Amino acid sequence: MGTTEAADVITLTEADLHPLVTHAETRDLLTGPGLPSGGTLVHFGALGGRPVLRRVAELVDDAEKLAEELRDQFVIGSLRSLDQDLKSLLLDGATGRVSTAYVYPRDPGLMDRSPLAPSLGALLRFAAATEELTACRGPFASAGYGAKAVAEASERLSSAFAAIAGEDGLAAYWRMAALIRPLARIARPGADLRLDLPPGLLDDDFGPAAVMHFEDVDFPCALTHEPTRRFLREVGLPEDGFWYSLDTDVPLATLAEYHVDEPGAEAYLPESADRLIRLGYLVDDSSLVVDGATGAVLYWSEPEGILRPLNADVSTLAFTVWLVHREQALAEDHGLTDAYEELAATMVETLAAVDPIACDRTPTAPEDDGWRYWREVFEDEANGGL
Repeated sequence: MGTTEAADVITLTEADLHPLVTHAETRDLLTGPGLPSGGTLVHFGALGGRPVLRRVAELVDDAEKLAEELRDQFVIGSLRSLDQDLKSLLLDGATGRVSTAYVYPRDPGLMDRSPLAPSLGALLRFAAATEELTACRGPFASAGYGAKAVAEASERLSSAFAAIAGEDGLAAYWRMAALIRPLARIARPGADLRLDLPPGLLDDDFGPAAVMHFEDVDFPCALTHEPTRRFLREVGLPEDGFWYSLDTDVPLATLAEYHVDEPGAEAYLPESADRLIRLGYLVDDSSLVVDGATGAVLYWSEPEGILRPLNADVSTLAFTVWLVHREQALAEDHGLTDAYEELAATMVETLAAVDPIACDRTPTAPEDDGWRYWREVFEDEANGGL
């Protein structure tokens, strides 16, 4: 007899349990209710092979280079972020504790682990509470929008996490989840644009002098999408968003107009250059543009000659810049960058909850390679990151 996997549950048999798994609660969970076979935050796909439970020492080339505390940890799955696996989930068979680590088969000496949950059962409850917030289920079903709703959701999630963690304390991943994920509740769904930002949100956070409010005279004829025009006039955009800056010293121009004095520019500009309005620039010599007809916000990479999705529209662009601004304040107050990979994943998932287009790597055109600006800059710790 072996592992069974129903439509949504993985259950182990007694024969599957390694002798080093002595923690009674863990044994009962694995052979009884089992573990969910799929999930947005945690995935237990490592339990589908043979043998079912494999120690880290069995997965590396030279186990002697492993830290002693890692050798008998069992790899049971992975921490997830949208469409990719992050760190591996490690189970301590004696205590039932769950931690995370990058498994380096060829360089096991580089491995280190971070605490995640005091037990498998606690891990499942952490994940369930987080998913309830994202989906507005359970205690978050009646959650509203705005600053008060954000504060209440953060407090409610923090309290739920604290009750689950007990005396063990809360791992960094869950602390940042309680601080950052509720930020997705700052704006209610909009009518003409994806979001209806609270009045004064950008002015309050960045300061009125740092928010650019455009006038009709600033708009080229190609900007015919009225909801975008209205947003740029009435709400505006921060002039400096850390990974982007607006063009504020000249009226907005289409890409074709912006490059009109460059010989041969028409040869490398996109076909839609006459309707793409340049709002500003991003890192790596790239332009922040909005489609004047549809309001879609795009990333034009001049060195590569590739046009990629950036945000659904100017409302979610503004949310993204605000989200980064808030994260930086929270990171400074709470030391969130000490667990950088988890922080980047939390930011990506928070943005995706509001604007899936910004994080969806599905190519939208033959030349689109699926590279997504916000995901890349969030995850790029080596070049400064969050």
